[in-house]
Amino acid sequence: MNQPIVQSFLDPDSETFSYVVHCPETGVAAIIDPVLDFDYAAGKTQTTQAQRLLDYIDAQGLSLAWILETHAHADHLSAAPFLREMTGAPIGIGEHIKDVQSVFKRLFNMDKEFLPNGAEFDRLFRDGEQFQIGQLTVTVMHTPGHTPADISYLVGDAVFVGDTLFMPDVGTARCDFPGGDSATLYQSIRKLLALPEHMKIYVCHDYPTPGREHKCQTTVAEQRASNKHVNQTVPQAEFVQLRNARDATLNMPRLIIPAIQVNIRAGQLPAAESNGTVYLKVPINLL
Repeated sequence: MNQPIVQSFLDPDSETFSYVVHCPETGVAAIIDPVLDFDYAAGKTQTTQAQRLLDYIDAQGLSLAWILETHAHADHLSAAPFLREMTGAPIGIGEHIKDVQSVFKRLFNMDKEFLPNGAEFDRLFRDGEQFQIGQLTVTVMHTPGHTPADISYLVGDAVFVGDTLFMPDVGTARCDFPGGDSATLYQSIRKLLALPEHMKIYVCHDYPTPGREHKCQTTVAEQRASNKHVNQTVPQAEFVQLRNARDATLNMPRLIIPAIQVNIRAGQLPAAESNGTVYLKVPINLL
């Protein structure tokens, strides 16, 4: 069986890992969870991080077939539209993005033309659906809990889990965003930990504990043995109590307000207003 070649790229501002995954036989590639640089104070976007991905693809002689999102991120803006414009590759995400769009359309009181039907994305994946990256078969696993729409991508001996799991010494994703649920996250993690123990788990974020550098990859075996929140011995009730108590102490992510408005649109900014300028909303006392 062909195994994917994986290259990680860390955005230091949001501590997000993006990935270029490619088939060694065909050179066909996918990008997972790309980041758009965003200076919130200045309202300025740049494509420095996304260009790193394109430069790598060009240097390796790869062809981009997919731009894949694990979910609508709350901690960074997606660079998917820029990458689609530059390469023509389609943008894919889980079909339950429609549920997330419905929630946040109401919260942000978005214009009536915005319909929660996922139309901004080119492909909405179902749980268990398969597609190709060259000769590599990708299997979609619906892993909700952090949000209703989270999916993981299984590619050979690798699984890209988005925000579902972090490195074992960091634990698991929060569940207190609209539509999140800690019991649902527990069940999703159990599905991931039921995978073969040798499988490599690639995380979307790492928040290093003191004394170590950022890491992006662990294994199912390591997570089963030592995840601080949900190793193989922790029952659901204990995890739910721990996760809910921890979430109650967390501040909202720094970029959640701009990120959600953009990312539920597949990374597209809102339409410019009559003066030609694009604006984002800030809901007061709602989050």
